[in-house]
Amino acid sequence: MPKGGKCIIFSAPSGAGKTTIVHALLDANIGLEFSVSACSREPRGNEIDGKDYHFLGIEGFKKHIEDQAFVEWEEVYTNNFYGTLKSEIEQIWSHGKTVIFDVDVIGGLNLKKVFKENALAIFVQPPSYEELEKRLRHRSTETEDKILQRMSKAHKELSSAPEFDFILINDDLDKAILKAKELVQEFISK
Repeated sequence: MPKGGKCIIFSAPSGAGKTTIVHALLDANIGLEFSVSACSREPRGNEIDGKDYHFLGIEGFKKHIEDQAFVEWEEVYTNNFYGTLKSEIEQIWSHGKTVIFDVDVIGGLNLKKVFKENALAIFVQPPSYEELEKRLRHRSTETEDKILQRMSKAHKELSSAPEFDFILINDDLDKAILKAKELVQEFISK
């Protein structure tokens, strides 16, 4: 695939603040368009198909794998698939925009391998493992089992931080957003 524009990849353990930072960058109107990921799960709460995710179902997701419709995909948990559709990227580039991703750590590293120098991969790191757990618990959206599962995964993800182009420590959200904006604008203008 890569022929086209640039990509900005934000990855982090769940609860580190990457989604908040990505939304702030999108609101800044600096030529970014969000890449909506595909997943195999059902929508939660107020999630909208095509806006929050492309909800494909397990069989639909597997069919897209067979059809080689993904830039990258992974099975995050058993029968819980997430991926990036080629058509999504091509559509964003056709608008002359830079693609921005909000993906987990493995997805981010996979995208970096695909897009190479056309991608800026930023790892959003919480100030500490304890703070990350506190943020997840404060959300009040997860079961205890889910929190423990996410914390176990976070341990592994934090060790992958050095593989990214930049580690953005989110200990002050406003400062993290400003730094992210600076990094993104510098990369886009190259």
